[in-house]
Amino acid sequence: MRHRKSFNKLNRTASHRKAMLANLATELFVHKKIRTTMVKAKAARPVVERLITFAKKGTLHARRHVLRTVQDKQVVKQLFDEIAPVYASRTGGYTRVIKLGQRQGDGAEVAYLELVDFEGVRKEKKEKKKPEKEKRKAAEKVEDEAEETANE
Repeated sequence: MRHRKSFNKLNRTASHRKAMLANLATELFVHKKIRTTMVKAKAARPVVERLITFAKKGTLHARRHVLRTVQDKQVVKQLFDEIAPVYASRTGGYTRVIKLGQRQGDGAEVAYLELVDFEGVRKEKKEKKKPEKEKRKAAEKVEDEAEETANE
């Protein structure tokens, strides 16, 4: 009997569903924010929160348990070293689902699934890239001027 076993099957087989949720969790840990359908975001949320709770423990057993779901060792390292310490004092609620409206093509509800306390990460990375490009251009100009003066 299936009494009280309620979760969304997402019209997929068990293996496909498990792989999809693992991929969503992996991409969330890499990018800190992903855009997906509302139903998938709600289904991925408990998986992600459970993985972060394991990462907070920091034990070898917890790392191996997370590696069952997240296959990429670099992402697991990032989860244990960078993401989990941010949530050390938080007892739950590591993710947030933000509704975006309906998708143009099929009308599916779309949402952002993001990690709480990582809102500014994407903006900071974009801001850092611009000054580096300007520094490179300035350095190239100085080199060009130096070459011109040396040639004269």
